[in-house]
Amino acid sequence: MKNELIELIRNIAYEKKKVVLASGRVSDFYLDLRNITLHPKGIYLVSKLFYNLITTNFKDVKAVGGPTLGADPIVAGVSLISSINNTPLFAFIIRKEPKKHGLAKLIEGDKNLQKNMKVLILEDVVTTGVSSYKAYKTAKEFGLDVQGILAIVDREEGAKEFFESKNIKFLSLLTKKDIIGE
Repeated sequence: MKNELIELIRNIAYEKKKVVLASGRVSDFYLDLRNITLHPKGIYLVSKLFYNLITTNFKDVKAVGGPTLGADPIVAGVSLISSINNTPLFAFIIRKEPKKHGLAKLIEGDKNLQKNMKVLILEDVVTTGVSSYKAYKTAKEFGLDVQGILAIVDREEGAKEFFESKNIKFLSLLTKKDIIGE
């Protein structure tokens, strides 16, 4: 399954070009993993691999969430796979800022969550880890017991070390080396 995901990423999500990343860093390649998580085979592979990783390493987790927009399809896919396997994991989405209307929520799917519930933060790509850390802190402030952060791809540009410095468990399905071989 991992090899299928790597090939799919190489074919439809990887671009060799100069870009500015969300972290502000300049890179000579870009991974647009929304092309993977919005692809029928891609979301299946990502969700199944994450589900396997979660049930192997985080048996007490009851929900998965992450920052919008990248995590939206991922947490829904993992939740669906968990339901199919009769081990339901609830999904939630963390906004960058509270809605300006309605209930002004910062976390969507909150009615399925309970204080001290064990959860994981899921991400598509991590570079420095700062964006994921913001989602982590928001979930903690909401009263959730965040067990760690999982990513589809670690760009190997400091996120792992950043999370270690904060004592946060971090795992990724793939790394930059898996995708581009460097």
